[in-house]
Order: sequence, then structure tokens, then C-alpha cells
Amino acid sequence: MEEAGIATVVIGSAWDIVTHCGVPRYLHNDLPLGNPLGKPYDSASQRGSVIAALEMVVDAEEPVATQSDLKWQQDGDESWKENYMRITEADLANLKKAGEDNRAQRLAAKKAGMTRGQT
Repeated sequence: MEEAGIATVVIGSAWDIVTHCGVPRYLHNDLPLGNPLGKPYDSASQRGSVIAALEMVVDAEEPVATQSDLKWQQDGDESWKENYMRITEADLANLKKAGEDNRAQRLAAKKAGMTRGQT
């Protein structure tokens, strides 16, 4: 897309992976994976990220990776990083059952001729 003159910006939360790929413009939000624009329904933070990304398109004259100041918790508490996606022994049985249930549902949907996105 860049070669065709279409500017791109990646907004993400995996600094090491995205910078390794060498994208032209990267706005890094240090947030939990899967939430690169902020908390669900936090339109102010999401809008701020999109505006910052668009400004990168206008301002960046060479490849750039920028760390935003967006925080998951406004008080600066980063303890979420210690527990995010942590799996304990107590979780294993529930996660295994959830995975098995999900696979069974997908198999049943496939047998019924359904594809992803259909309900």
C-alpha cells in the first residue's frame, strides 16, 4: 500500500513484534493485547489514538514508532500487567472445558453447513 502512495499506520500493543516487522508508522499503546485503542466504550481514548495515528501520517517523513501516553488505568497503576492473561492451575480445567465446548460448537455448525459469522 505504501508503494502505491497509500500511507499506513499500525496501532497496537505489542512493541517488540510490530517494531520487528519494520512497519512505516507505529503508534504503540501500552495496553492489554486485544485492546489497542483502549477500554471498550472509552470513545475519548479511542478517538485520541486515531487522531494521533492520523497526525503520524501527516508529520512522519521517515519510518517511526511512537509510544503514546494512553494508560489502561488513569491513576497510573500498572498492576494489570502482572495478572493479565495469567493462567493458574485452578483455571486449567475450566479453560480445557471451554476449549472443548468451543470446538464441539464449531464442529456442529460446520456439519450444519454454517460458516463463521453466521448465527
